[in-house]
Formats: sequence, structure tokens, C-alpha cells
Amino acid sequence: MVWFRAGSNIAKHAIRRNLSHGGSSCYATTRTRILPAQNRYFHTTVIKSKAQTAPVPRPVPLSRLTDSFLDGTSSVYLEELQRAWEADPNSVDESWDNFFRNFVGQASTSPGISGQTIQESMRLLLLVRAYQVNGHMKAKLDPLDLEQREIPVDLDPALYGFAEADLDREFFLGVWSMSGFLSENRPVQTLRSILTRLEQAYCGSIGYEYMHIADRDKCNWLRDKIETPTPKQFNQQRREVILDRLAWSTLFENFLATKWTSAKRFGLEGGETLIPGMKEMFDRAADLGVESIVIGMAHRGRLNVLGNVVRKPLRQIFTEFSGGLSDDGVGLYTGTGDVKYHLGTSYDRPTRGGKRIHLSLVANPSHLEAVNPVVVGKTRAKQYYSNDVDRTKNMGILIHGDGSFAGQGVVYETLHLSALPNYTTGGTIHIVFNNQVAFTTDPRAGRSSQYCTDVAKALDAPIFHVNGDDVEAVVHACELAAEWRQTFHSDVVVDLVCYRRFGHNEIDEPSFTQPKMYKIIRSHPSALEIYQRKLLESGEVAQEDVDKIPKKVMSILNEEFLASKDYVPKRRDWLSAYWTGFKSPEQLSRIRNTGVKPEILKNVGKAITTLPENFIPHRAVKKIYEQRAQMIETGEGIDWGFAEALAFATLLVEGNHVRLSGQDVERGTFSHRHSVVHDQETGEKYCPLDHVTMNQNEEMFTVSNSSLSEFGVLGFEVGYSMENPNSLVIWEAQFGDFANGAHVIFDNFLSSGESKWLRQIGLVVLLPHGYDGQGPEHSSGRLERFLQMSDDNPYVIPEMDPTLRTQIQECNWQIVNVTTPANFFHVLRRQLHREFRKPLIVMSPKNLLRHKDCKSNLSEFDDVQGHPGFDKQGTRFKRLIKDQNDHSDLEEGIRRLVLCSGKVYYELDEGRKKVDGKDIAICRVEQLCPFPYDLVQRELKRYPNAEVVWCQEEPMNMGGYSYILPRLLTAMKAVDRGTRSVEDVKYIGRAPSAATATGFYKVHLKEQAEIVQKAMQPEPINYP
Repeated sequence: MVWFRAGSNIAKHAIRRNLSHGGSSCYATTRTRILPAQNRYFHTTVIKSKAQTAPVPRPVPLSRLTDSFLDGTSSVYLEELQRAWEADPNSVDESWDNFFRNFVGQASTSPGISGQTIQESMRLLLLVRAYQVNGHMKAKLDPLDLEQREIPVDLDPALYGFAEADLDREFFLGVWSMSGFLSENRPVQTLRSILTRLEQAYCGSIGYEYMHIADRDKCNWLRDKIETPTPKQFNQQRREVILDRLAWSTLFENFLATKWTSAKRFGLEGGETLIPGMKEMFDRAADLGVESIVIGMAHRGRLNVLGNVVRKPLRQIFTEFSGGLSDDGVGLYTGTGDVKYHLGTSYDRPTRGGKRIHLSLVANPSHLEAVNPVVVGKTRAKQYYSNDVDRTKNMGILIHGDGSFAGQGVVYETLHLSALPNYTTGGTIHIVFNNQVAFTTDPRAGRSSQYCTDVAKALDAPIFHVNGDDVEAVVHACELAAEWRQTFHSDVVVDLVCYRRFGHNEIDEPSFTQPKMYKIIRSHPSALEIYQRKLLESGEVAQEDVDKIPKKVMSILNEEFLASKDYVPKRRDWLSAYWTGFKSPEQLSRIRNTGVKPEILKNVGKAITTLPENFIPHRAVKKIYEQRAQMIETGEGIDWGFAEALAFATLLVEGNHVRLSGQDVERGTFSHRHSVVHDQETGEKYCPLDHVTMNQNEEMFTVSNSSLSEFGVLGFEVGYSMENPNSLVIWEAQFGDFANGAHVIFDNFLSSGESKWLRQIGLVVLLPHGYDGQGPEHSSGRLERFLQMSDDNPYVIPEMDPTLRTQIQECNWQIVNVTTPANFFHVLRRQLHREFRKPLIVMSPKNLLRHKDCKSNLSEFDDVQGHPGFDKQGTRFKRLIKDQNDHSDLEEGIRRLVLCSGKVYYELDEGRKKVDGKDIAICRVEQLCPFPYDLVQRELKRYPNAEVVWCQEEPMNMGGYSYILPRLLTAMKAVDRGTRSVEDVKYIGRAPSAATATGFYKVHLKEQAEIVQKAMQPEPINYP
């Protein structure tokens, strides 16, 4: 074993001189040298001699030197420290005190170390620490051994003054109150035995990074696991299990490659040890109390995980390869489907320890890492619904690619959620499937850091780099990760350093860009061949046993392949037992009323406007709560914030979970919500909605300010809402304009998730939207983008009879721009008062939050017949609000029908009053998608002679115009109005624009006035 090597003579000379003599006149300063290694960069430290350095500043007095010896990097002061300690033990750090007591107490009586100095012991301890910090740099991690990494000089014993002749000398190490081999009560050891142990622990097939963790107990726990060799040993029975699992992983890929030679499958070849590693991780986690695991991963190896880990029926996988439709029967909803390597499934899997563990693999798009926050959110929801307060029964596991783990920002956004009180899941296990190449990009072009996993150091997460060809090392690292998670309830990373035997997909040619790598790969044995050879050479397994396993596996695979030809998929399970009874789009769900009994409204209203005695809120907040109490008392003037609180409270009373998350949501961006009140003297917090019912679960209502993230937090809430339909889960953007930072989630999960994966989501998204002069980034929630993603046909009017209508069920989501507090109350409650779930996108208001006319009476919230909100069917959300003047069913004298949506209505209404425009009708389209054809047709019939106008404050190329126009023309043609020409609908709004709004307030006022003026003008409106 080579420990000594050529190094910087100047550096070594300087260090030896300083370490040997300890003279107070000799100092060393450090500089950083960049060492090229494996196309990346490593940082190590080189010491300059006094002759090379600038003048040295005056040293700190020894009596004030408090460096911990375990953290110290200079031994210049050792002799002075010893003298200071002898004079006064309290004058030095506790760790130095411990060191000197160790040495002075035992050195004189220990044989063979009479000539030893304190400096030699200290140098040895520094060498031990160097291995703990940088041993991973010398570990044998790359199965291809592509490039020789330059080993840091810190690991050269010569740097610390040791020579070849010292290898068999005995040195005094002492007995320390720390874990690892330093605690083994062997104070005297030879340098050779010490180096051997360090090499075995830190420089084998696993490279450990953990010394960046500040917590001493965590480091000691890891030292104990790493430096004690016994846990890494496996008996014959375990090795046979590992061999069997590795064989399944390898032969599954071989079978697919044989049967479908030109199909994309993103196989696991080169990293087959992932499967036995995951299985052993799950077995260990189950032994430690885990009952459910949520898994997220991209496409690489996904089919293998589906078949071998999550146990999706192999015949179903083979059917999907053959292009078979995954339908449930004639006439039933199947959606668009998705490629086989995006699909998910769930399964209750028995473990090696005799337990059962529920596994869920979440469906995901090709957007690498986008599934990360979804998995974490779903895991958190599972913990809530199973009352897993300690967060030990439900766990998330994420499998990443090396390029995406380093390159995708959502990775850090998700990691950053890990310790936040309302987002933590008690730790996620991250497995990086490290191909050492991202599609065609080498690591040096794909990241600036040494390892692809360096981003996880920001969390103090331990990182285990492991050679993917050493299956036992992979199993050990995976088991250790499970133990860490269950012990410390925090994130941990396993970096599986492997390779990709074929290209990015099986029909890709990787030698175009990585010729050297693939020349090696072509002749490199598989992990299965390597492990079989190892077991045969050890004599633990006979050749006949090795041959038996592939025969068994191939026999089962062939049986499943034959069965796949006649396989008919079973009726789909809607996620879990919580979804039993919920209806898919082809099953009619009756429309339900959302009004609430008056006495319940009064009771919850009082509960959520009452603050504790002796609680001192801000005087402005106190006034808001007093006004809300008055609203409940009089039943009048209910504003937006209070209507929302009433919706939450009534749902809580009915036993539903409510969760509101986003930036600044506790107070509300516009200071309208104040769901959490702060005592101005003590800083204590109080949330009235936590006290709606007796003994209310503290998480039943959750409102939480999030980190400054859109992508990650929205993804988290999507995952949370997927778990249980009996919950109102809401994400609110700080401004609607900022939601575009999360459009990967909107595009790939919210708008299309049900169509691709048949998974319903009931998430509500609040996007503050409205033109009030705040400029281009504070005006628009980009309504047009959400409407453009809607899948309803603009030229076909669906069945609109209330008893037969499935319009919303058949649409991918709902988009509303609500104008009254009562209607907002009902649209929130409608989300739960139905037998299916759909995403709801709300263009929520800003200046309407305090608008004098944007108020509702309590009678519009209740279910009392004869009250204003009650119509023929009861009290419900109004998809369209008709003109508020007392118009009959036929008004031939109305010359203009203005259809609009959102807060522009109030400006139009005010403008109409100013000109006494009694011949103008204004109707509000509250629900834009799916389009309310029946109600629009009702208004068209009411005003047969009216000029039809669509009015919006957004530019023509934005807002609702492009979506509304074809649907409005379809509705008009159905009632014999117009010719379906675009000229039949007049447009009022801003001209087309690249920016959403002007940044000049005066220009904004002028544009807004022109919109109102044009809508009220006596002359007909010219198109456009």
C-alpha cells in the first residue's frame, strides 16, 4: 500500500520544520492550489515557507488561543500551549485540555513511546482528521477508472513529518470521547495499522463526506459507522439475496433489450446495483419503523424500479412496450396516456424482515427533477393523514441524475424546504444515479463544483459516494442512509457512481461525444459478472447456484411476456382508499349547493373574530378584527378577506383539512388576510382559524409563509393535494406575475396530470391580478396562458342541462376571475362539495380587497330560500353575474351588452352611472373556463338588439379575449345572433403589447379611462 509520495519539497520542508521545532519564530501561511482531477477541480492546501510569505501579523497571545485541537490546522504553538496548560489548564480550549491530560497521564507509562513528543501525537491526529475530511478524494469511486485523480497532499504522511521508517513504530494516540477507532481503548498503535484502518474506512469503494456537518453528535455517529469494519460484512445468506436481486435487475434489462431492440427504455445498464441497493434500503427502513415510501425519479432505470422494486405487473409493462392501450373498457375515460417511462404505480411490498411497506412511485414528466417537490409534498400529506407526528412512518426517496442534480434549480428549492416547519418531512433520501455524463455533456461543462452532490452540503447532509460496480458497498451505503434518516430526521445523499452502457437512450450513439469512455465501457464487465466472480472465488457460492438464478429469472420473464399478449388492465385505482367513490370524467357528478346554515355562519364568524384576553394586536389589525365582528353582527359589508376566512372556517367545521401556503400568505401580500396575529408586546402568534372547533388538530388548518420559491413550493402543494381529496389545498403567488417561475408545474402536472396519468388534483391557485398602475411585473397573472392550456372545444357546446352537465368534469381545469366576496366564498367551497377534483386557477383581486362596492351581505352566503344568493337550485357559485339593474327576461331597448371579467366591472359600472347609461348592460363572466355557454346564451336572448362587446383591461394579445372570442361566437350562432365573424364581437381593451402593462402611472390612468369611455360611447364600436 502506497502512503508516501513525492510532494512539494518546499511545503514539506516548511511543515516539518514547524511541526518538529515548534519554534515561535516560525509561521506558516496557506494558499489554495487548484488540482485538476477527473475533469473537475479539487481544492487542497499548500503551505508556504516564511521566505515566500508576506510579513506575518503579530500572533495572538497563547492565553487567548481558543482553537479546538480537532479543528486546528497549525501546530506551531504546541509547546507554548503545553506550557500554558501546565500553568493553568483553564487557559486553553477544553479539547486541548483533554489532549494534554491524555498524554501526560499515560505517555510516561506506555512502553515503546518514550522518545515520542506531543508534536508527534498531534501530527498523527491531524493525519487522522485529514482522512476524515479528504479520504473520499482517494476512494476508488469510478468503476471505469477513466482518469487518475490527484490525491490531496493532506493525505501524505510525509506532510506531517513521518517517513517510511516510522511505519512500524508505535505511537501514542490516547483514548478520546469521540466515536470511531480512536475510541477503541487502544492508545498505542503502529503507524502502519493506523493508516491501514484509515484506508479501509475512507478510501475503499465508498467515499464519505460528512466533516462539513457542524453537529458533533452526528459526526461521531457517522465515525462509529464508518470506522468500525463489522457492519460492512455480509453473511452467506445475505450475499445470496443480494446476488438474486442483482440478477433480476440485470436480466430484466437484457430481456427488454432482446424483445424490443429499437425501443426507448432508458435502461439501467451500468448501474444495475441500484435495484439491490434500493431493496435493501427499504428493508432496513421498514425494520426502523417506516411504513410507507413515496418515490420520485426521472426516466433512467424507471422501468426496472417499477418492475423489480414497486412490483408493477411485468405483463403490464410488456403490454405497454407492445403499444397496447391502457384503457379500462369501452367508453370509459382513458385520457391521453403517457410514455411507459413516465408512469407511476403503488404496491404493498413484503420486506426481508417480514414486514410490509407501501411503495408509491409518482408519475412524472420528462422535466428532470420537477417531481422532487411533488414527492416531498405528498410525503408530508401522508404524515398528516396518518398522524405521523414524529415523521418516522412515511418517507420520501428521490432518485436524481448527476447532471440534473447539479444543474436544476428546483433541486435546491426542494432541499431548502427540508427543515421548514410546515414543509419538513423528517428527511428525504436522495440517490444520485451518476452516469458521469449528462446526455452528451461532460461534468466539467455541466457544473462548477467538484461533485454533482455539492449542493447538498448547504443542508449539512452527509454524502456517500459509492462505486456502482461494488454491489455490497452500494447496499451498505443505502442501508446507512436509511439509518441516518431514521436517526436524525434529515436529508442524506447516496451518490451512485456508475456509467451508462448505452447512449442517452438505446438508439443513441454515445461515441460521437464520449469515445474514450465508451471504448472502456464496451469491454467492461457488468456488476453481476463482477459479483458472481467474487462469490465464486471466495467459495461461498457454487457454480451451480450461480447458474440456477438466471434460469429462474428468465423463466418467469418469459411467462410474463406470453401472458402480456392477452393482458387486460384492471379498473384503475384512484390513488388510495381516500379516493374511493370519487368519479372519473365519464361518471356524472351532481352539482351541489355550497350555502351554509345562518347559525353556523354566525358561530364560526364569532370564533374567527375573537382574540384571547390580554393579547395585544397591532392597532390596525385590532380594528380589522373589530370590523369583521361587526360584519357578522349586522350581516352586512363582508369584504374579501373575511369571506375567505368564512369559507375556511365552514369547511373546517365540516371536518375538512385546509392548507394555505405561499409567500407572505399569513398576513397577505396586500395586508388583507391577517390569519396569524402577532402580539405587539411578546411577539406571540395567534391564529383564530386554529380554534374553530373544540380540540381542533393544530394542523387541521395550516397557513404558512413559504420560502421565496414558486417552482418548489407550488410543486410541494401539488403533491400534498394529490394524497387526499378531503382537503382544500391552496397556493397563493405573491403577485400573479411571479407564477411564471413555476410553469413547469402548471404545464406538466396541473393542466395535464389527469389526462396523462388519470390522477385528479383539487389544488387551488390564487394569482393576484389586476391593472392598477403598478407596472409590468405587478399587474398580470397571465390569464391568457392558463386559458390557452384549457382543453374545452371552442366550437362545440357541451350538454348544459344542470342535471346532466359534466362540462367541468371533462375539462382539464377551472379558471375564474371573481368579483364578489360571496362568489369567492362559494367557489372555494365548491372545490370540496362535489364528487371529483379539478385544479382551480383564481385571478384574485388586489384593489377590490378594500373597494367600497366590493362587499357582500351574509345572506348571500347562507342556504335560506328567498335570500339574494338563492336561485332555483339553491345557493351556489355564480358562473356569470347578470346586470345588476332590474332587467326583465327580454330587454329590447338595451343597445350594448358588455361582457367583462374581474375588477374592470366596477370601473365600467361607475362610468355607466356617470353617463346615466341605462341602455347599456354589463354582465360579469366569473368563470371563464369552462365557458358558461348556457348563461351567456341567456343574456344574449335577454338583449336581442344589443351590440355584443368583450371588455378587458389587458392588452388584446393577453387576458381573456383570444379564449372568449371563438366561444362567444359559438354561443351567438346557437341563438341565431351574428354570422360567426370576428366582427360580431366588438373588442374594448388595450392595444396589443409586448409588456403586460405600462410603467408610467399617468399613462395607466389615461389607458384605463379610455377603456371605460369607449364602453360608454354613444356611437357603435368599430372593430377592432
